[in-house]
Amino acid sequence: MMIPVLTTKRLILRLPEAADLDGWAAFSADPETMAYLGGVQSRAESWRALCTMRGAWDIRGFAMFSVIERDTGRWVGRIGPWQPEGWPGREVGWGVAREFAGRGYAHEAASAAMDYAFDVLGWDHVIHTIDPDNTRSATLARRLGSRMGERVTLPPPLSDHVVDAWGQSADEWRARREA
Repeated sequence: MMIPVLTTKRLILRLPEAADLDGWAAFSADPETMAYLGGVQSRAESWRALCTMRGAWDIRGFAMFSVIERDTGRWVGRIGPWQPEGWPGREVGWGVAREFAGRGYAHEAASAAMDYAFDVLGWDHVIHTIDPDNTRSATLARRLGSRMGERVTLPPPLSDHVVDAWGQSADEWRARREA
């Protein structure tokens, strides 16, 4: 398996590691951060989620990256390509710890992840599954150039979540990137 590492001006996007657990667990324990991401998780549940994400890299060849602040080495969040079994499409998703919100990190990392999904993975379309009440994520999706599509239901164990599938094509992304 190719082990990608993406770098941006302020961030490093790399595969999740065991050393990420403290940041991942703090992120997952924050009610505000997790309000639209399936709810608060215990440290043990966070460990399983981190391992699921890392395992998806081995099984699918892609998953969300751990996002690391270049200057400090601190864990910022998890962002990247994601498509669990039964998912409504190939997603580039995001989640940033509250202490890093509002700094433009989600946009910076999601842009790098979109480039990766289209240019390396060869995807022709991406979605972002966003709770209709999650205005911050909808704003980021718009800023990335995505449009709201249809309302979809996520697969179990999230089948009680009805979300909006925002998205765009590779051609639309590349046209915006070149403009």
